[in-house]
Amino acid sequence: MRKAQDLPVLRAAAAEIKARRASLKISQEELAHRAELHRSFVARLEVAQTQPSLAILFRLAEALGVDIVDLTGAIATRYRKEQRQARRPSR
Repeated sequence: MRKAQDLPVLRAAAAEIKARRASLKISQEELAHRAELHRSFVARLEVAQTQPSLAILFRLAEALGVDIVDLTGAIATRYRKEQRQARRPSR
């Protein structure tokens, strides 16, 4: 079972993967083909329903034409931003 604290990480990964795919103007099917994954798996990744393994992150980075360090760094940045926003007092 997924821990509640994992959800922000999954959301950050989902948003980053989706944004990078969109910037390349490729479909989920094309990304799946490039990364040798099933399209439904890519779809579940992009809505934070499944957690990619490290091996899958490497394949996605290559399929997106970015270095794994850049991809994981961007995910970490999104995660930290989401954490800061969650801590802000609501007005």
